This record gives sequence, structure tokens and C-alpha cells, in this order.
Amino acid sequence: MFYIEREFWFDAAHRVVDYSGKCENLHGHTYKLVVTVSGDIKSNGMVLDFAILKRIVEEKIINFLDHKYLNDLFENPTTELIASWIYNTLTAELKKLDCKVYKITLFEGHNNRVIVR
Repeated sequence: MFYIEREFWFDAAHRVVDYSGKCENLHGHTYKLVVTVSGDIKSNGMVLDFAILKRIVEEKIINFLDHKYLNDLFENPTTELIASWIYNTLTAELKKLDCKVYKITLFEGHNNRVIVR
């Protein structure tokens, strides 16, 4: 089994719902998304062309989230729930290309991250 990864960044604002603390107030983050794809090497010598992975993630994820107010997109935009949505969205897309999402790592700022496998 082989694994490829690509990193992406986006900026967005949100407020955490049903939470008592600083994050209940409107604030923003720079998010870093690491997408890890698993699969066998195909006849072209690749698991998946990095350019194809970039196109899919930018079209389906980054364009949807970048510079958005996440509360307009998610009922409660916690990093866990956003990462879960990303995982599910990319799983459906990559299945068509005979690949699997092995892992999604979503960083909220520099020190906090959620991993979905």
C-alpha cells in the first residue's frame, strides 16, 4: 500500500455553538488541511496524480470553505465536524478514482488539530 499527501490552507471565521468560553465569540483561523490518500500504484506509476488531488480538494473543499463564515455552512462548525465533512466529501470523490482517503488532518491554527481515519 502506498500513501500520498498534499497540504492546503484556507482562512475562515466561526463561532462555536453551545460552548462557554472564548470560542463562543466570532473569531477566525488559518486552517491547514493535510489529505493523505492510499492506494496501489497504477499502470502510470502513480497512486493518484498530485494535480488531480489538488483539483478535487480545491473544487470540493477549499472553494467551499475559504474566506467563509462557517456558521452559514455548518450547524456547529467545530474542527471535528468540519474534518468529518471533509473526510466524507473526499471519500466519495476518490472512490471514483480507485483510491481511498487514508487520513484527514485539519489544523485550526498552528497548535490544534483533528485527525480523521
